[in-house]
Amino acid sequence: MTDPGSDAGTQAWSLDRIPDQTGRTILVTGTTVGGLGHHTALELARRGARVVLAGRTAARLAETAASIRAEVPAAELEQLVVDLSDLGSVRRAAAEAAAYGALDVLVNNAGVMGTPHQRTADGLELQLATNHFGPFLLTGLLLPQLLDSGDATVVTVSSIYHRMARSAPVGDPTVPPRRYRRWVAYAESKLANLLFTYELDRRAREAGLPVKALAAHPGFAGTHLAANGQYGRSSGGVASILDAAIKAVSQSAAAGAWPTLMAATADLPGATCVGPGGLGELGGTPQVTTSTRLSRDAVAQRALWELSERTTGVTCP
Repeated sequence: MTDPGSDAGTQAWSLDRIPDQTGRTILVTGTTVGGLGHHTALELARRGARVVLAGRTAARLAETAASIRAEVPAAELEQLVVDLSDLGSVRRAAAEAAAYGALDVLVNNAGVMGTPHQRTADGLELQLATNHFGPFLLTGLLLPQLLDSGDATVVTVSSIYHRMARSAPVGDPTVPPRRYRRWVAYAESKLANLLFTYELDRRAREAGLPVKALAAHPGFAGTHLAANGQYGRSSGGVASILDAAIKAVSQSAAAGAWPTLMAATADLPGATCVGPGGLGELGGTPQVTTSTRLSRDAVAQRALWELSERTTGVTCP
């Protein structure tokens, strides 16, 4: 499928097609060094954007900022501590983010993968809390700042693994399942990313709001996500073995960030999904792609949205 950008069909997307980002403020979640968010933030900063690095600890954020400035000494960076698995942390971070003024782009990148069963402080399953409810709340609370930009974009990072989900996660999220299956839970959380994206875009269009929502997925990218999810760390013993094995057969994290960068900066319509263009969408140059019929189910989109409003206490738009 060809890139439907300003010169549709004439040129494959590449990093040099990212336009100048000077004067734009972009918030990126999940920016740990070496991950998708780090590489997303790096390329945006390289092109002049003021980038808000959002992550769980001040130490990790400082490490990412130092890494970016090693390549882009003049990078304009802000640092925002937020734990997306904790709704209280999200509310505090959104209040602090008010100081940044208008936001041109929000990249909901942070996530966890394949974790053992855990309930958060809010009584939610960890993967759905981190991958969906936290980003839903953050987006809702930041919506006024996004609208202030006059032409905002929300990009939420999903996964090709959403194709493994057989149903939408629209049951009571505070009730533990009889049997927890970590990869089913992960797939459903990634499906939730798409259901959220399409419903947000539809609601914004119907309300005449100057914001569009897009989704992206990295294909099979060599990040620490799987090892962190399985073992709570990316190095040491079997975690190091898994991490090395994934990197040996996957594309780089830098390449995995390309679909997100395309979604955030190319002239694409809302409700677009971007992913790698290679075999099985596992890697390669990014392009507009498709998602499952279930992800496009308007009833499931609405049901998840209403559940998310009740769970987080935010109503938007």
